[in-house]
Amino acid sequence: MSDREIKELEKALEQIWDVALRFGLDPFPTHFEIVPATVMYEIGSYALPGRYSHWTFGKAYQRMKTMYDFGLSKIYEVVINTNPAYGFLLETNSLIQNKLVMAHVLGHTDFFKNNVYFSKTNRRMIETASTHAARMAEYEFKYGRKTVEKFLDAVLSIEEHIDPDFFIRRDGEEKRAQASPKKVEGRYDDLLGPREVKPAEEEKPRGERLPEKDIVYYIMKNSPVLEDWQRDIMAMIHEEMEYFIPQMQTKVMNEGWASFWHARIMRELDLTDEELIEFAELHASVVSPHKGQLNPYYLGYKIFEDIERRWDNPTKEEQELFGRRPGQGREKIFEVRELENDVSFLRNYLTEELCEELDLFVYELVDDEEWRVTEKNWERVRDQLVANMTNFGFPYIVVADGDYNRNRELYLQHRYEGAELDQKYARKVLEYIYTLWGRPVHLETVVDGETIVMHYDGQEHDED
Repeated sequence: MSDREIKELEKALEQIWDVALRFGLDPFPTHFEIVPATVMYEIGSYALPGRYSHWTFGKAYQRMKTMYDFGLSKIYEVVINTNPAYGFLLETNSLIQNKLVMAHVLGHTDFFKNNVYFSKTNRRMIETASTHAARMAEYEFKYGRKTVEKFLDAVLSIEEHIDPDFFIRRDGEEKRAQASPKKVEGRYDDLLGPREVKPAEEEKPRGERLPEKDIVYYIMKNSPVLEDWQRDIMAMIHEEMEYFIPQMQTKVMNEGWASFWHARIMRELDLTDEELIEFAELHASVVSPHKGQLNPYYLGYKIFEDIERRWDNPTKEEQELFGRRPGQGREKIFEVRELENDVSFLRNYLTEELCEELDLFVYELVDDEEWRVTEKNWERVRDQLVANMTNFGFPYIVVADGDYNRNRELYLQHRYEGAELDQKYARKVLEYIYTLWGRPVHLETVVDGETIVMHYDGQEHDED
């Protein structure tokens, strides 16, 4: 990219920032960097700059880079939720593409700053990830790279199984700890060694908090076999997943919001006819339906547009029943941006008219032979979308007993909601969990309408 193009981008960024503020957006200060494709895909695969190394990130990088090299897909931008925020622009993008990306990124950073689900996230996560990487490197040096990698394989197999409400629970635990009176030392306490003096928390009977949704946290705290460095690695993975959880909870909203505003911001810029045509083509490619899958940019964008239109032009019935006044659309979408996540967003604002306009339906594999449309009723389609996004689309599994058979065995329970587990995958995960727990592991689930329990004792699998 030439110096002239960089200067033009700097000038455009000032205009885009001013337009965004005029529209009422309130983004974090945002630093933009122009990077080559190798850097863009490295950041995209690792999800955070400077993160620890693991083969799964390399696999993601190779897949994305190969798709880019063959012209099958392209990452236009990467944005990091920090304060200040960071946006990365691809150096091979055209000027109008990078202008659109900058407007899109400001939509994201406004969302990061103002959506309630991001209110507890670590805004210095890049520094935190770098610290984690340094600690991980120390463990690799001390215990061996293969040993650490094997342990990471086990932890990453369950990394999504943390509690989205962990922030609330942690804050509550800290407040209770601050409010609880300090332990009064007994006259003979000095005769006891440190291993003989147990914290009050350990004196509670096991399972008091069960069932426990946060499997990573539970194993980290209660595993009878983990060493301190292994618990530290699990704590690091847990902290990074806490950072990613709000992004998983708001994927449709976040991309829809950014798309909604990049369209409006770009229309306010002084573009040539050629630039307008290029912008229109790029915008259409971003917010268009994808064959066979849901495009979060398209769905979120259309819902925000529909909310603004409906609240700008309420019916007489809506005015009488809900006190709506014409022209409240902009105010409403900012309220939605602040308070909702994808589940409530779809449940509350995906209407029958939108389902028909977007041609949404449910399709399933019938008799293991062909895919068929099985549902067109808009309410059932909406409910299926919501169900797919509940728990980020992952199976809802809890720790039901940490002392099963009175032998410190781990009993997990799948809260079955209509979708069966992939049994081959589940068995592999049980092996990983055995590595973390060190005792037999059991998983209750449903197969073909019947409850079964899968077992793994470190040697072989069984079920009944």
